Amino acid sequence: MFNLPTESIGGRELFVLEFGDIVNYFSPYTAALFAFALIFTALAIVSRPERQVDIAFGGDAYYAKEVDVDLLRFQRFMAIACGLATLGAMVSGDVFNFTLFASLVGITNIGIVAAYRNRHVLNAAFQYGIVAMLATVPLFGGAAIILSSTGTLSMWELFTDGVVVPIIAKVFLVIGVMGEGMAPFYVAKAEITRAQGAPFILMVHVSSLLLFLRVIEIAISM
Repeated sequence: MFNLPTESIGGRELFVLEFGDIVNYFSPYTAALFAFALIFTALAIVSRPERQVDIAFGGDAYYAKEVDVDLLRFQRFMAIACGLATLGAMVSGDVFNFTLFASLVGITNIGIVAAYRNRHVLNAAFQYGIVAMLATVPLFGGAAIILSSTGTLSMWELFTDGVVVPIIAKVFLVIGVMGEGMAPFYVAKAEITRAQGAPFILMVHVSSLLLFLRVIEIAISM
């Protein structure tokens, strides 16, 4: 019943999972992204965070910072939630569900970074939060334009030649994901990488990369 077009950049479907009108699927492309997200989510579950070390320039002194247990638990929870949201975005066959998972990735990324009680890190997290909040406008706006112009949000229909998606909707989706996934905005905020809990902070970068790769596949295939 459900068949992706052979010219789809992600390839033909390998597995289809239906939840009523919601149809998730695996293609060779999405399966690879799903596997990466699953691996890093598992690492977030079992890993112990590294102790952050500050070097005193001009001398041989260095300072090792202990990670607070309560902050560790919160960061681990947010990292796992971020991984699960990324997994959902990788297999979603509906544009609206994809935007929901993308916005959830943005929320959990803020939580991962903001768990560290440092003025510079919290300031960076606050500014990213503003970017992520503003990014919801083009993100959901792109989905709304797609629905109003095509009458569907199902990728099974949008990936066919008979449906024409406005270019502005694709641009909005990409811009929205860039804001929610932090890329490339986090590059200008070095304070974000200074937060404690190295394995959990890594989820910010992994989720950003995978989300961007997924939205590019969606935009090209439509």
